[in-house]
Amino acid sequence: MKKPTPAPEDLSRLAREAKAVVAMAFRNGPIENVHAGKTCPTCYGKPEYSHITQAEMREIMKSAVDHLYTFLVLKQSDHAAYEALLSLGERYTTAWDEPVLTKNF
Repeated sequence: MKKPTPAPEDLSRLAREAKAVVAMAFRNGPIENVHAGKTCPTCYGKPEYSHITQAEMREIMKSAVDHLYTFLVLKQSDHAAYEALLSLGERYTTAWDEPVLTKNF
């Protein structure tokens, strides 16, 4: 059964939560080491090199926040759609290690 659309204050809370979770679980993880440092004058803007520009990082983070926000909204408002997204995601994660609770923040 589909629940009503969350109230604006709930959406705001979920957006805040999405940003915080992505920052702590993704942005501050290994990808930050790839992103950190000076811009490479030789490879800047050349997609054939493994180098993430500020604009690319912004795009990666925007996408991650938007997707996580969608998950969180659907978790509250449309359980069936949320479960369908989880099922789709599980197709890509069957060989991944199980998560471990961390205290390193």
